[in-house]
Amino acid sequence: MKHILVAGLNLEYRDIPASAVDRPTLVMLHEGLGCVAMWRDFPDKLAATTGCRVLVYSRPGYGSSDPHPQPRQPDYMHREAREVLPAFLAALGIVRPVLVGHSDGGSIALIHAGSFPQAVAGLVVMAPHEFVEEETLAGIRTARKFWSSSDWPQRLARYHRDAQRVFHDWNDCWLWPEFRDWNIEDYLPAIRCPVLAIQGEDDEYATLRQIEVIAEKVPGTQLLCLANCGHSPQRDQEAAVLAAIAGFVG
Repeated sequence: MKHILVAGLNLEYRDIPASAVDRPTLVMLHEGLGCVAMWRDFPDKLAATTGCRVLVYSRPGYGSSDPHPQPRQPDYMHREAREVLPAFLAALGIVRPVLVGHSDGGSIALIHAGSFPQAVAGLVVMAPHEFVEEETLAGIRTARKFWSSSDWPQRLARYHRDAQRVFHDWNDCWLWPEFRDWNIEDYLPAIRCPVLAIQGEDDEYATLRQIEVIAEKVPGTQLLCLANCGHSPQRDQEAAVLAAIAGFVG
């Protein structure tokens, strides 16, 4: 695994070269408990399907990336979108990528594109959040119970230096009372690039309203609602997601 210094922190990343010309670079943004390794072989399949260069990295505190020196705050996705991601792209000389984000990574992609409208060629967001729903909080409470009553801590420790901090940074933050009003809908009207928003009909953390609001505020947004699919479309409906992204990029 490669590492690169970004804003004083070493971040792990993978760089899969393009196999076709005149294709945008795809930059993948992981979920709230994810990292490079937890994408499994999806980045390789995405590169093969699209012909694009694919960059995957672990945000500070995830995988083998350096931990973030500050405790997590409710604006953590804003800081990732407006500070860490631009620094990562600049460090690798990436210009106008297509961002491919899952869950928290999808929200970060939306904030970034709404903050820097000319910097992004396209967005693919899978199960993103724009606001907090009761369904989201219920799913996170369920995850908290499962964390304390299963071997999940041991399994997550295979992927992260500090799995306990990864879980509680995510879970505790979403359950803070002050996080209840978290909302990024104001960023959506500023987005100027094409958007593909994907969500499973059986998402355990959200309703389809999460992607419907993107279509209402970003003209031309393509929506893909997948049956028999939970919060991870790239795993539950991999073939459909790969085909949709390939068509979108093409």
